Amino acid sequence: MPHPLVVTVPTEQLAEDLAPLPDGVDVLVWSMDGPAPRSHLDIVVPPYISADRVLPMLAEIDVTLVQGQSIGWEHIGQHLPTGLTFANASSVHETSTAELAVALTLAAQRQIPDFVRAQISERWTTAFAPSLADRRVLLLGYGGIGKAVAARLAGFEVELVPVASRAREEDGIHVHGVEELKELLPTVDIVILTLPGGASTRHILDDDALAALPDGALVVNVGRGELIDTDALVAHVERGRIRAALDVTDPEPLTPGHPLWTSPGVLISPHVGGASSAMGPRIARLVRTQIERMLRGEPPINVVIDGAR
Repeated sequence: MPHPLVVTVPTEQLAEDLAPLPDGVDVLVWSMDGPAPRSHLDIVVPPYISADRVLPMLAEIDVTLVQGQSIGWEHIGQHLPTGLTFANASSVHETSTAELAVALTLAAQRQIPDFVRAQISERWTTAFAPSLADRRVLLLGYGGIGKAVAARLAGFEVELVPVASRAREEDGIHVHGVEELKELLPTVDIVILTLPGGASTRHILDDDALAALPDGALVVNVGRGELIDTDALVAHVERGRIRAALDVTDPEPLTPGHPLWTSPGVLISPHVGGASSAMGPRIARLVRTQIERMLRGEPPINVVIDGAR
């Protein structure tokens, strides 16, 4: 490996957060809105939001590792030049996304949006709201984010029903297989989705699945918008049969005039699950780990696309 080891990051803040680093490491700020600063780059960290758009720029550069800033990577392969290795940001966003999942769930259950609207119009309006306590909560997805949600719900006196791609016993917890989903949905009060996108999970909550939920059920999505059939969701919420709290939507961004904006019982946040003050230090910690491993001649962690294969 040539020395010094050359790392590019998209912002001055991330460069500052990486310090101090071992000798023999050059950190360059490259937002990828212009030519690459070197012909060989050991680690490239693309911008957080526009990674898909700028990745094709790397086709003419010798790059050892592309370190993304998001957990999701299902569309990266369409934009990443052939032969490049890509690592996702597992360990960076799980805690913040889980916080938001719980916040959305609590806000929807305890009718916080109604109170905010009443405050704006200076109305003292009371309500008897459904609790989170004693609810049966189905976690659709039991990876890093799903487990982080489970950990945060542990003190709320709920009954957790984890569902993953395969059934298993994990740390004393029974995880149901996804093939059991349709049987489980009628038995739960709340569904929290943390799954990644892609063909295998698209519309996993379709009209039949939504129809299987009991009246008044709450659907919380912090995974990907395409996990839910939007047209079916609109039909159910507009009838007042179920409610939804969504950090992700399909389409996204949600277009002006879309019925989800004004559907009763729908709470929307604009895909901000990982957008908290925890992100900066955690992405810096991950990039620092990749640098240190590369200096020691060890393989990177979090590799989801191996360009050597």
